[in-house]
Amino acid sequence: MLGVVLMLVAAALNASASVLQRRAARDEPRSRSFSAGMLLDLARRPAWLCGILAMLSGFVLHAVSISLSRIALVQPLLVVELPFTLLLASWMFHLRLGSRDWTAIVLQTVGLGVFVGCLSPAGGDPGAVPAGTWALAIGLTAGGVVALVLLGRRARHQRRAAFLGVATGAAFGLNSSLIAGVGAAVGHGEGLFTTWQTYVVMVVGPASFFVLQNALEAGTLVASQPGFTLTNPAVSVAWGLAVFGEQGRTGWFLVAALAGALLVGAGTVLLARSPLLDPDASSARAGSESRTGGGRETGAVPDRRR
Repeated sequence: MLGVVLMLVAAALNASASVLQRRAARDEPRSRSFSAGMLLDLARRPAWLCGILAMLSGFVLHAVSISLSRIALVQPLLVVELPFTLLLASWMFHLRLGSRDWTAIVLQTVGLGVFVGCLSPAGGDPGAVPAGTWALAIGLTAGGVVALVLLGRRARHQRRAAFLGVATGAAFGLNSSLIAGVGAAVGHGEGLFTTWQTYVVMVVGPASFFVLQNALEAGTLVASQPGFTLTNPAVSVAWGLAVFGEQGRTGWFLVAALAGALLVGAGTVLLARSPLLDPDASSARAGSESRTGGGRETGAVPDRRR
């Protein structure tokens, strides 16, 4: 139970980090993508620094949660990061949640509860996974991340943000699986700095962070956040079931779990189309309607960039 609570708090902190970092990164010239100069410029923005603090806090709670619980149980809870992001974006960018947004949040919440409750994974031990299996799983996941990053670099605007968002989610899912391996090794009596997974996390973690910053800079949260939110737990659940040997319920429980996953997907699709994840366009549209009298007031106000 503690692991579940910690993961929910981590999701809220991650949502805060995404909104704050997007607020800072949207003013960064796209010509500086994938450059150290971009990070140095962002480091001078208070919103970005607050986002990093929230992200690091979420990472710590995330790591503790994975160490206390099975990864296929707690990692899916990260999908609540998207509704948290909407709620925070509505507050920060002075926009209102519409009926479709609330419907999507309910669908996602109910679906997540059904999925986690019915799947209810048991067993599994990351510490018992052979080195060869670790190497194969890491290679396949990392290869997928690299392919998505290359596709993102060739794409433009929102397509770039979408590809990089999925790549970020896969990278963080890999990182979470490695953290589970660290926790298992420490639980079996190894030292934190004597297990090889710790040093791989030191590489994968910063690389994931770098891809995330480029995803946020490339386009709106509409494009990047859904892919990141869904791919992260999807990769982790796949690792838990296929690599760590965790076993979910079968029969009708599995059918119900799949139905819950479909509800989560439907809610995510609706949330991804919310204007709250594109505050610039929403504010401009609201301002235009206010000036022309062509629509009702939404309470949105133009967001002033620094």
